[in-house]
Amino acid sequence: MREYIDGAALRDMLLCAYDALEANEQAINELNVFPVPDGDTGANMRLTLGSAAADLRQNTAASVTDTATRVASALLRGARGNSGVILSLLFRGLSKGLKKLETATTEEYALAMTAGVEAAYKAVMKPAEGTILTVSRLAADAAVETARSSPWFEEMLASAVEAAKAALAETVNQNPVLKKAGVVDAGGYGYVLMLEAMLGYLEGRVSVNQPGSAAKSKADFSAIADEDIKYTYCTEFIVRKANKKSADLLRAYLGNIGDSIVLVDDDDIIKVHVHTNVPGKVLTQALTYGALITVKIENMREQHTSLEEAQAPAQEPADPHAIPDPVPAEKPVGSVCVCAGDGLEELFRQLGADGIVSGGQTMNPATEDILRAVNLTPAETVFVFPNNKNIIMAAEQCIPLTSKKVVVIPSRTVCQGISAMMRMSPDMSVQDLEADFNDALSSVHTVQITYAARDSQFDGYDIHAGEYLALMDGALVGSFADADALVSGLIPSVAEHEPEFITVYYGQDVAQADAERFSDALAGSFPEAETSLIRGGQPVYYYMISVE
Repeated sequence: MREYIDGAALRDMLLCAYDALEANEQAINELNVFPVPDGDTGANMRLTLGSAAADLRQNTAASVTDTATRVASALLRGARGNSGVILSLLFRGLSKGLKKLETATTEEYALAMTAGVEAAYKAVMKPAEGTILTVSRLAADAAVETARSSPWFEEMLASAVEAAKAALAETVNQNPVLKKAGVVDAGGYGYVLMLEAMLGYLEGRVSVNQPGSAAKSKADFSAIADEDIKYTYCTEFIVRKANKKSADLLRAYLGNIGDSIVLVDDDDIIKVHVHTNVPGKVLTQALTYGALITVKIENMREQHTSLEEAQAPAQEPADPHAIPDPVPAEKPVGSVCVCAGDGLEELFRQLGADGIVSGGQTMNPATEDILRAVNLTPAETVFVFPNNKNIIMAAEQCIPLTSKKVVVIPSRTVCQGISAMMRMSPDMSVQDLEADFNDALSSVHTVQITYAARDSQFDGYDIHAGEYLALMDGALVGSFADADALVSGLIPSVAEHEPEFITVYYGQDVAQADAERFSDALAGSFPEAETSLIRGGQPVYYYMISVE
């Protein structure tokens, strides 16, 4: 048994924790997929910790301070979604608690866990119990208590795991939403898996998964012959299935925008290789099937050129995670907007957005993605519109990371963000703009139409897989078998807000003719409201409807 850990041991413990998240990503996602197919907690936690894992695999720090500092720095910039941000905060506090230590004793590490919990609670504006916060707090409390009487690391971490599991089981009773769905907290479950893996490493039951060990599970694309470069980007990815959507639809879609297609449809995953000029659209389509496990995009023209220049002296590769320095200000205010869908991107640009960050439900951008756009905005003050409740915290992490003044407008939907951006005026002060933007958020109600991920009962509704699911401001309106029933079911909820303006944004999986019929039916029910139809091109949601 160990009385202390050094930097190398902490490194391997965290790599085992990452492996556990990677192996259980979909199981974590599915805990927050009731009833809407938007579960991404597993992906967010894996990607967040993954921002540090690659670095840890290449560097063995001698001290726990060096390892913890390296991890905290990577997680701060790579944080995605609320669960990822909270995870980064837990490690930021842990890093501070382990400062100036070559090794960490049981008590030192347990107290550092408490410092991490305190950092997370302090940063979250309205901490909610029954979440990863609760699980991590009770785990840290147990660790501290055990450390006072036992010098052994394994005993301390085992008590933390036991307390975390008990806390996780109780989350279903602490959070009303979890209770309705009958599931435990997804972020808390991910944290328990991490602690278990770290303990497993210390006890010799778990070892670090070496990079490339899963290579045999990937499709072999090496036999594809060289050819004239008609399409620039060689795009390969694996998506973990989250629904029963036919892979043939993806195959047909790829056939229209690329060639050299290899698609392997296994029980749980879909593996794809394609040459295309629009890899972004390919990945957006892939996300309608589930979470992306791996992605590789290579510029084949650049590869061809590099072969010709193979004899040239080697140069230091650019850091792909490098954040550009803030560009000089050319105006008082600017804006960065988060959205998914080419139609929505174009709309935000027309409204004056300086930067667009691709992301939304099931595809939360990292803090560093938002920070990069902020730094490239030529303004003294940059307003950030997250346009998703799960991206607000990641956006707020940018504030201390740049010399620009960043003001995060807490838009929870794209519809709110559009309404707010319509009030952008370069002649107004920052204070007045912020007040105006927040006022715009309160005037917008958002309806989101997606599909049911599975058969379930939720909040009194009997839901069947594949049906239309309608949500008004995040609350379930109902589940509907066809478009006519959907419109009829929406009328009472929309009417409640006495709309003057109704804007329908239709998604990438909706034909224009179907969207027009849907919009016309909705407009016929509200003749006094001005109804507009706009192609958003968004994934996940068939329709997003702004009601003002």
